[in-house]
Amino acid sequence: MAGVAPISAEDLRAALAPTVGWLAGEAEQPPRAVLGAAVKTSARWLAQHVPGRSVELRVPPFVAVQCVPGPRHTRGTPPNVVETDAATWLRLATGALSWADAVGEGAVSASGNRADLSAELPLRPVRPAGPPPSSS
Repeated sequence: MAGVAPISAEDLRAALAPTVGWLAGEAEQPPRAVLGAAVKTSARWLAQHVPGRSVELRVPPFVAVQCVPGPRHTRGTPPNVVETDAATWLRLATGALSWADAVGEGAVSASGNRADLSAELPLRPVRPAGPPPSSS
């Protein structure tokens, strides 16, 4: 992510904060710009802290980033792709949803042998205290 200013933990938390009530089902969906900022900031934070080009994370229509060390992909559809919607991504990023549950429910499409982001989610600055969400 050359040429892009690093995202601090405080910036990440600030971008996610306006979505918390909506993700919990306690508030209306935030405006598109607010939702987009939360998705972009959190995905870019992941790419910043798990650098690489072997997995492409897609959260249409907001962002696509490459992350995870390993073989670099340069042309066509990458062999390792994770794709989901904005609400699912934000729930994963904040720990409101486990990777196993999201994949099991079909809310995440993960193709390729490196397309498992469970070790990186929830994002470290926003991990809840206590054990991770169950994957039952």
